Amino acid sequence: MNELSWDDKLHIHTVGRDASHSDPYHHPYEPTPYCVLQRLAESGWITPDDHLLDYGCGKGRVPFFLHHTLGCRATGIEYDETIHKQAVENATAYGGTADIRFLCQPAEQYSLEKETCLYFFNPFSAEILRSVLHKVVDSFYRSPRRIRLFFYYPDDEYLRLLLTGDSTGLIDEIYFLDEIDCSDLFDTDDPRERVMIFELI
Repeated sequence: MNELSWDDKLHIHTVGRDASHSDPYHHPYEPTPYCVLQRLAESGWITPDDHLLDYGCGKGRVPFFLHHTLGCRATGIEYDETIHKQAVENATAYGGTADIRFLCQPAEQYSLEKETCLYFFNPFSAEILRSVLHKVVDSFYRSPRRIRLFFYYPDDEYLRLLLTGDSTGLIDEIYFLDEIDCSDLFDTDDPRERVMIFELI
C-alpha cells in the first residue's frame, strides 16, 4: 500500500511536507513513510502493552498506525498549533479512541508519565533533544521501567549526543540496543535509512 492508500485506510490526512512554521530549533513536518512504520511494527520491539510517545508527532501518522497495527496506547506531542489541530481532526476521523491523545506544547516542557516507547524523526534541534532526554531520565528514576527510544533517519548531531554523551552525564543511562535497517525499502543507497534503538537501563 502506498502513502495515500494507508491514509485512506486509517481515515486520516498526513501526506506532505510542511515547513511553514519551522525555525532553527523546530524542523519541518515530514511524516515517516508507512513502509518504515510497517517494518517497525513487525520488528517486535513495540508490543500492545507499550505506551508510545511520539515527539514532534505532526498530524499523528505514527500514533495512528502503531495503534491500528499493534493496539498500543499512543501520545503525540506537537508544538505547532496549526498542525496539532490537524492531528486532533485526524483523531476524530480515525474513530476518537481514548487510547490516542495529542498534546500541544513544547517537547522539552512535557513531563513523561508512564510511556515506554519514545519515537523521534528529527523533530527538533539537538539542544532541545538534550532537554528532552533529561526529562526522560528523570521519569525513569521517578518510575523505573523499560524505556526504549526509536530514532528514524537519525540526525548526526543526535547520534553524537546519544553515542558520546555530554558534560552532564545524562547519557550514562542510555545504551544503544539495536537498529532496524530500512535501506532496502527505497531506491537510494542511504545509510541513514534505519531506525536506531536505544534503551534506558
